[in-house]
Amino acid sequence: MIINIDDLRNKIIYRANYRGTKEMDKLLGAFVRDYINTFNEHELNLLSNLLDIDDVNLYKFNQGLKIQIQIEKNKITELFRNYKFKN
Repeated sequence: MIINIDDLRNKIIYRANYRGTKEMDKLLGAFVRDYINTFNEHELNLLSNLLDIDDVNLYKFNQGLKIQIQIEKNKITELFRNYKFKN
């Protein structure tokens, strides 16, 4: 199935903003808003994969805490790991 890049962006934006916890809605929503228009199709797919990870491990990963899973190291995960939410 071929997906339109704008459809992929919209899907990612939705998934980032409706996570299940307010903290992750804000953190991932802000991260996606800041970067989504700079990512190519490959990077958008990596971001989509990042959004498949549960909130607890994603939050701990972003905060530099120990996580229970292995997260692939790539441009997107490194950007997210170093991302600081600004209110």
